[in-house]
Amino acid sequence: MPVLTLCLTTVGSFAVLFLSAKIIGHKQIAQLDFFDYITGITIGSIAAEMATELEEPWKPMVAMVLYGGVTLFLSLISSRFPRSRKYLNGTPTILLDHGKLYYENMKKARLDLSEFLVMCRQQGYFDLTTIQRAIFEYNGKLTILPVTTQRPVTPQDLNLSPDQELIFTELIMDGRILEDNLRRMGLDRTWLDKQLKQRHISSPKEVFLAACDRNLKFVLFKK
Repeated sequence: MPVLTLCLTTVGSFAVLFLSAKIIGHKQIAQLDFFDYITGITIGSIAAEMATELEEPWKPMVAMVLYGGVTLFLSLISSRFPRSRKYLNGTPTILLDHGKLYYENMKKARLDLSEFLVMCRQQGYFDLTTIQRAIFEYNGKLTILPVTTQRPVTPQDLNLSPDQELIFTELIMDGRILEDNLRRMGLDRTWLDKQLKQRHISSPKEVFLAACDRNLKFVLFKK
């Protein structure tokens, strides 16, 4: 039956694509370099072909597995042999240093001056004289080292020792109590109900988000 075959190949292509993405790792989604970009497009194209291939769906499936395997192999090569990374991923390029713009490096990075200025403004730098060095990373992002007198003041500059901030754990999300998180924090419903009553809230359904850290600092946002 063509319809049944189409459904099975579609589900199969999704499963293989999902497993390939899990094997390749989160970098495929979080930040794409040149090689990852090509691999992602190719695997996605093969998955689409596999979903509509009714006669011999195993061919695109094998191709997807091979592409995923090659990507994993090259990832292992780059981690085992650091010198190979500049050939697989590329190298960072200095675009500005000590008030000097490098035209040849911008040309090498395929980046025009307007794009460079936009990337600077996106990071809050409207005056290029406040930038000590700007580096165009291999993943397409711009890293900026500000001039020392222009960088934000840190507590160390003021001889201050602030307390270390802790990670908050969600206890209520969209009116639903997260029992596992509550137990993980060593708390119970009695403690949580007390926190809600102190804020004049009668039911967790009135809460959009509630979270707590290890010091029992409790924050709450109503719906």
